Amino acid sequence: METILSGRTALVTGSTSGIGLGIARLLAEAGAKVMLNGFGKPEEIARARQEVGAAMGAAEAPYSGADLSKPEQVRQMVQEAQAALGSLDILVNNAGIQFVAPIEEFPDDKFDAIMAINFASNFHAIKAALPGMRARNWGRIINIASAHGLVASPFKVAYVSAKHAVVGMTKTVAVETAETPITCNAICPGFVRTPLAEAQVKTLAQQHNLSEAAALKDLLLVHQPSKRWIEVEEVAQMALYLCGPNSGGVTGAALSIDGGWYAS
Repeated sequence: METILSGRTALVTGSTSGIGLGIARLLAEAGAKVMLNGFGKPEEIARARQEVGAAMGAAEAPYSGADLSKPEQVRQMVQEAQAALGSLDILVNNAGIQFVAPIEEFPDDKFDAIMAINFASNFHAIKAALPGMRARNWGRIINIASAHGLVASPFKVAYVSAKHAVVGMTKTVAVETAETPITCNAICPGFVRTPLAEAQVKTLAQQHNLSEAAALKDLLLVHQPSKRWIEVEEVAQMALYLCGPNSGGVTGAALSIDGGWYAS
C-alpha cells in the first residue's frame, strides 16, 4: 500500500477489536504511527498491538488502557499518545458500548455509561487534541457514529441519543475549525460484521427458530436495504480517505455506510 500517511500519527479508541482495529491497521499500513486503546483479554490486546505494530514496522503498537467513561483518563490518554508518538495528527473516536431495553425499564447507570463512553469521551478527546492540531496547522478528527446517529430504532434510547449527539458535535467542531487545515467528520455505519454482531445473529436465530441466514436478513438487517453486512474494511477505507490527500474539503459530514438504510 502507498504510504500516504507517512509521518502522520494517530490515536484510535476502541481499537483492540472490530471496527477500531480495522481502522488502526489500515492507517498503520498507510504509514501512520498508531496508538491503540480498548479493553479485552490480555492476549487479545497483545495480539492487536503486534498486528498493528507489524504494519508500522515495529514490535508492537503503543497502547492506552484508559477507561473512556472517566474524563481525566481520556485527557491522560491523549497526552500519552502525544508523548509516545511525538504528536497527534489523527484522532479516531470509535469506542462504544450498547444496551437494549424499553425506555421505562432502561437502567439509569446503563444510560449514563453509554452517554459517557459513546459521546462525552469524544468531546474530552477532541478538546485535548485540538490545541496540538492547531499548533501544527493540520489535523483529522473522525467520529465513528452510526446509522443510529441519523435514524432511530426502538429500545436503544441511550445509543441513539449518544450517536445523534456525536453527529451534532462533529458539525460544531467542523464549523469551529473550518478556516484551518483541520477537518472533523462522522462515519455512520449500518450493521458491521464483527464477532459481537455475528454472535447477536446466532442468538436471534435461536430465539426465533430461524436459520442464521434468515435471522440476519429478516431480523437484524430488516432496515438495511442491501441485506448484507457492512464489512470492517469498508469503514476503514472511508476513514483512510478522510485522513489522506484531497480530503480537506470534506468536513462536518455524516457519511453513511449503511447499505441504503438512511436513504430508505
